[in-house]
Amino acid sequence: MRKGFLVAVSALVFLALLPLPSFSQVAEEDAELAGPPGQQKPKVPAKPTPRWPDGQPMIGAAPGEKGTWGSCCGRLANDKTPFQPWAKAVLADRDANRLEPHTRCKASGGARQFTTPYGTEIVEFRENKQIIIFDIGGPHTFRTIYLDGRPHPKDLKPSYYGHSIGRWEGDTLVVDTIGFNERFWMDRAGSPHTERLHFVERFTRTDHDTLKYEVTVDDPGAYTATWSTTPFTLTWGPDRELFEYVCQQSNYAHELMVGTFERVDRSTTIVP
Repeated sequence: MRKGFLVAVSALVFLALLPLPSFSQVAEEDAELAGPPGQQKPKVPAKPTPRWPDGQPMIGAAPGEKGTWGSCCGRLANDKTPFQPWAKAVLADRDANRLEPHTRCKASGGARQFTTPYGTEIVEFRENKQIIIFDIGGPHTFRTIYLDGRPHPKDLKPSYYGHSIGRWEGDTLVVDTIGFNERFWMDRAGSPHTERLHFVERFTRTDHDTLKYEVTVDDPGAYTATWSTTPFTLTWGPDRELFEYVCQQSNYAHELMVGTFERVDRSTTIVP
């Protein structure tokens, strides 16, 4: 036993005496891999925005192409957001406790839909005048955007995604959604909302690899005025597709399932 311990200590001492590369050595190696100054490969400009034969931008993959959009917009609200006092308190509590519905396989409405793991797939069904948005790392749910000119139905039953209708304003797709329930977080940070939420999104594909995303929030139940975000960016990921995802399988975000907890006498007590 003592002999094995001495061997282990000797090995550790030997490793500690080995020379480590200096910061200058690391920098030199990085520069060598990058190539001589002035000869690094320039960033290839993105291809132009793909368009349908009638000139309308494609929001999803072109025919024969594969790809998904990466995530964006972790937090919609900022210091200037016109919270009602209760809503600001709720956001602070969620920030402290991180008890997020998404980790319990609940669908993610609003902008939270675009921060699910592995990105988002947007599929256009032009013959049906519909766009379907699929969460990849979520509970295998989808959201429909109707482009046939229909109005919002009356007496909507509140749901996670609400009811979405869209229209084109030039190269920008404007999506108007109402009919939300209160069981999800509006963004990954936990910005609160009520069933009175009126959510307006603007999607603009500025080139092949970039989708600009803007949000306007109108919810008199949680905010004192209508407010808008600065534009976010979703980035195109080529050759990626929707794949089978089992919600909760090997979930590494357990702290988001139980919220803040503290240990008392070797036991875990959930703080409400």
